[in-house]
Amino acid sequence: MKFFIDTANLVQIKEANDLGILDGVTTNPTLMAREGIKGNDEILNHYKTICELVDGDISAEVLSITFDEMVAEGKILAAIHPKIVVKVPMTKDGIMAIKWFTDNGIKTNCTLVFSAGQAILAAKAGATYLSPFIGRLDDTNWDGVDLIAQIANIYAIQGFKTEILAASIRNPLHIIKCAEAGANVCTCPLDSILGLLKNPLTDIGLAKFLDDAKKM
Repeated sequence: MKFFIDTANLVQIKEANDLGILDGVTTNPTLMAREGIKGNDEILNHYKTICELVDGDISAEVLSITFDEMVAEGKILAAIHPKIVVKVPMTKDGIMAIKWFTDNGIKTNCTLVFSAGQAILAAKAGATYLSPFIGRLDDTNWDGVDLIAQIANIYAIQGFKTEILAASIRNPLHIIKCAEAGANVCTCPLDSILGLLKNPLTDIGLAKFLDDAKKM
């Protein structure tokens, strides 16, 4: 399973990349705003900087809602760097735009996915990645991981090539459950990634080894 970090914070991106396990980055307007990044030129330059930091796909989200506007904006984003994946919302116009991008050799990430039906449409349109938001589903008392498993099963049966990118990850257990359910990618906050390192038995064992080493 690939690991993407879900942030626009360059310090966190570098820390995750330095671990040696990072495969890409996802961002969105909320994450950009959180870092104080405003204005089209500033956003485009920030994407370029991220591309230069990470050896992997970088999802850059369109802010348009109509087909023509999405295509125009997606062309600009794709021109930033070969690593850019154009992130498109799951709407009627979004599906049309994904098909256009696919036909024209531009990678896409279909975002804001909450059902298997939406996942089928995105795969049919040729999306490179599909982003089900499991944390937001959990918030509505539905099991987001169950959706990952359902989509993985459908894609395997139908032979769809779209990669399932589990998004809206809230904790390390989400990552583990998504791996079990068949997600190809997890995009996570840095805290969730680092949380996988933690186990009290590891800390106790390391302390014992170090204490014994002093006695040698």
